[in-house]
Amino acid sequence: MADRRSRSVSSRKQPQQARSNELVAAILDAAVQVLAKEGAQRFTTGRVAERAGVSVGSLYQYFPNKAAILFRLQSDEWRSTSELLRGILADRTKPPRARLRALVHAFVRSECEEAAIRGALNDAAPLYRDAPEAQAARAAGEGVIAVFMGEALPEAPKATRELAGELIKTTLAAVAKRFSETPRTEAEIMRQADGLADMFCAYLDELARRGRRC
Repeated sequence: MADRRSRSVSSRKQPQQARSNELVAAILDAAVQVLAKEGAQRFTTGRVAERAGVSVGSLYQYFPNKAAILFRLQSDEWRSTSELLRGILADRTKPPRARLRALVHAFVRSECEEAAIRGALNDAAPLYRDAPEAQAARAAGEGVIAVFMGEALPEAPKATRELAGELIKTTLAAVAKRFSETPRTEAEIMRQADGLADMFCAYLDELARRGRRC
């Protein structure tokens, strides 16, 4: 039997008129509320339709199943994060280390502000994470990191830059997620972000020194 998680999670159709856009927006807003309140295990299309004030049939015109709704929420979150990442890392008016510090602060703050919905989406990830659309969405931001690492470590070998980018990305995501699981004050967020940024910048400085010695 085929793994159900690998099926497509694309929306059934895209809204073309203002009224359709409003309906889809209402469904997604309701989905966020249901997910935050009920969690991934109790998330259903019926609950979403009821919260949105629409029929299940109307919901199915745009989303064939609950996995499609959850993937849309996740892909919107990925897109927002990618735009944040791209906007900070591509700003060449600032040196690479300053951009990295800004990114760390923005990412940690974003994780804390949206902890509830991101935690629920993470719990729901098995429903869509293996779908082709999810794999393509995750790959979209890789190029931005690669370009930045080339600027941050111009003398380092490509393999070193790739490893450094992957380590920074995965460490930031894991630490920020764990940190955001508990409500935090502004001072705590600042300290956490400063500590992570210091660590990443020290790591890049050491790699840069090694590159110059080669």
